[in-house]
Amino acid sequence: MDKAKNVKLVILDVDGVMTDGRIVIDDNGVEQRNFDIKDGLGVVALQMCGVDVAIITSKKSGSVRHRAEELKIKRFHEGIKKKTEPYEQMLAEMGIGDAQVAYVGDDLVDLSLMKRVGFPVAVADAVPEVRAAAAYVTQARGGHGAVREAAEAILKAQGKWDAILAKIG
Repeated sequence: MDKAKNVKLVILDVDGVMTDGRIVIDDNGVEQRNFDIKDGLGVVALQMCGVDVAIITSKKSGSVRHRAEELKIKRFHEGIKKKTEPYEQMLAEMGIGDAQVAYVGDDLVDLSLMKRVGFPVAVADAVPEVRAAAAYVTQARGGHGAVREAAEAILKAQGKWDAILAKIG
């Protein structure tokens, strides 16, 4: 958990991390995803403590864009095939290095960033390769509070969790 102490940016994958990985497509071809409300509070808690949150996802989705707007996530990158490109851009903009970044992933496309960041996190139902690359594996599955759990772990490591409890509770 020492690696979590320096985190200034948390990057989230979406499908399988913020959601359970299922995509529902209705008869009109409209996609829907389910988000866990506890994960949203985890994102807000990070932001309240000065930890920036970003999303990098390979798909484009109105529901994901809407959720990012609801959570006031300004660093939102969708339709990304090579996740290292927006990652490098964010590092430069923020003036931080790999050691100050956490990445939460679940599948093989997440490995390139997980191997770079200082605090790689895998959700409980991530593929074995991703779990093996993680410094922390959540107890919760993707879309079922895993983001909240990762946020709480980071804020506890930084000594900021009690302040969140005081503000929110």
